[in-house]
Amino acid sequence: MKIFFTLCGMVGFTVAANILMKKSAMESGGADSWLAAMVSWKLAAALSCFAAGVLLYAVLLRWLPLSVAQCFAAAQFVGVILASMLILSEPIATGQWIGIALIALGIIVVGLTSPTV
Repeated sequence: MKIFFTLCGMVGFTVAANILMKKSAMESGGADSWLAAMVSWKLAAALSCFAAGVLLYAVLLRWLPLSVAQCFAAAQFVGVILASMLILSEPIATGQWIGIALIALGIIVVGLTSPTV
């Protein structure tokens, strides 16, 4: 159960980081205000979330082989796409839905066949 909750935390922090980074980029006002974007609280929060996600991933690596942990970490791709749809109202194309399904299927296969999980 500790693996599951650590993985969920890692994915959650990574998804939050990506959404915050996108929001920071959208509010930066263009290329002329790159300095303003660099001192944005949203960018600072995004970097903090990325750091927290990396730390949780390092914890996962104590319990799982790298090959298994990296497959589970792919859940962040699904999370970012879904969050971009729900939070940012970005459209998701048919190809992306197929990709989400394939990633989810791959995670399930790894989870069911890995002797260490």
